[in-house]
Amino acid sequence: MRLLRGTLITIGVFQLVLGTVFLAAPAATAHLLNLRPPAAPWMNWLFAMMAVRFLGYAYGMFTAAKDPARHRAWITSMIAIQAVDWIATIGYVAAGDLTLRQVTAAAIAPVLFIAALWRTRRFYRDPAPASDQPARLPAQ
Repeated sequence: MRLLRGTLITIGVFQLVLGTVFLAAPAATAHLLNLRPPAAPWMNWLFAMMAVRFLGYAYGMFTAAKDPARHRAWITSMIAIQAVDWIATIGYVAAGDLTLRQVTAAAIAPVLFIAALWRTRRFYRDPAPASDQPARLPAQ
């Protein structure tokens, strides 16, 4: 359970940092990531919408860390998001649109996060189905 909670908090911190920097300073963050050529100013609108989703998932990961079984929807949706993130990242690197230097964390972190969340799934998966046996009433 400690590994799961630690993973959720770590993912939450990643989401919080990314959300904060893309919301507060989108152009500077894109520059820091060496994204060239500079994007048109309207891209900041997309960065702001992306940033708010990062912040929403930071909240979700911190919430799930408190009670993973109760908040498993946050966890399973984060696994899906990390998978799509990784596939998109590798696709853009393979096409030559991005370099590994630009996306180092995005090429590694999703795989690590998915592995940790998948390895700890016993702590948040659906409970075992009810038995087919009829319930017995206590003797009176």
